[in-house]
Amino acid sequence: MAHEVPPLPYDYSALEPHIDTETMHLHHDKHHQAYVTNLNGAIEKHPDLGKHSAEDLLRNLNSVPEDVRTVVRNNGGGHVNHSMFWTIMKPSGGGEPTGAIGEQIKKDFGSFDDFKKQFNETTAKQFGSGWGWLLWDGKLKIATTPNQDSPLSQGHYPILGNDVWEHAYYLKYQNRRPEYLAAWWNTVNWAEINKRFEHAKK
Repeated sequence: MAHEVPPLPYDYSALEPHIDTETMHLHHDKHHQAYVTNLNGAIEKHPDLGKHSAEDLLRNLNSVPEDVRTVVRNNGGGHVNHSMFWTIMKPSGGGEPTGAIGEQIKKDFGSFDDFKKQFNETTAKQFGSGWGWLLWDGKLKIATTPNQDSPLSQGHYPILGNDVWEHAYYLKYQNRRPEYLAAWWNTVNWAEINKRFEHAKK
């Protein structure tokens, strides 16, 4: 089965003013589509890979044939990372985290504000393109990866991730990455992040 870009779960303009409509069109329709096209191209060379999910390919990168491993790492990562990204945002999102993730953030970081500050500062420092992540390792921890590298390849299931490739924010925020990081919290879908937290703990 060929991989496909999942439809956006809301309208392209739904995250205004925090993420602009034009960025959403480019990011979802062009960038995400390119990752999927390239991933499918790699799988065509090794049809056996087609029976695995993109997540499983990333978890077992060493078993992916060497001639397409980098393509799968970059484009499978791009596909999986973005598929998560669209779902953890929603119109009129944000606010304080609720449920189990809210309690765990308080426990591990002291407060939501302290967590946000640490997440934004860590992610702002990611050199070049990459992602900032919230991971579960017996306790919550913040990490970054370069490019489209997925935490799945390091044995972690990402609870939350923010995209700091320039295509995610440059039309609106130009080089002001910290401003984008601060605004992004107004789009967060805590219900979805709680589901991912439950999954991560399993």
